Amino acid sequence: MDQLNLANPVFATFAIAAAIMVLKGVAMSWLTVARLISENAGMLNPEDLRKTPFNPNPHPDQIGPNDRVDRIRRIQQNDLENLPYFLVAGLLYVTTLPPLWLAQVLFYGYVVTRLAHFVAYYTAQNHEVRAGLWTPGSLIIIFMAGATLLSAF
Repeated sequence: MDQLNLANPVFATFAIAAAIMVLKGVAMSWLTVARLISENAGMLNPEDLRKTPFNPNPHPDQIGPNDRVDRIRRIQQNDLENLPYFLVAGLLYVTTLPPLWLAQVLFYGYVVTRLAHFVAYYTAQNHEVRAGLWTPGSLIIIFMAGATLLSAF
């Protein structure tokens, strides 16, 4: 497992891409909170209607669907459905000792497609645009997992 350290440029490339994706995933939680505050709506739980210093004037309209808040939640859900596969497949792929240039294309390509997908989703682009940005990232994961399987056999 000598390849799983930052002295290995392939692992360092993965670590950079993975850290960016982890930060992006965590940022979605903060973006959800910011959107909840700015909309003063989109809360999910009845206890969120209790009067508190952060919610001095609760009202029933704060609970329930809010498209602007729900859009952020859908983006986050999409990340939760995709990022773990990248993190696992990428780490396993590092162990196959791929060429650095290919690892950079795959890891950074994934980051670019996920960031572009976020922009498309955030700006309400249609499904075809979002799918067109999601597909390359999914294919990258499939390629890395397949390469790992081939290398292991």
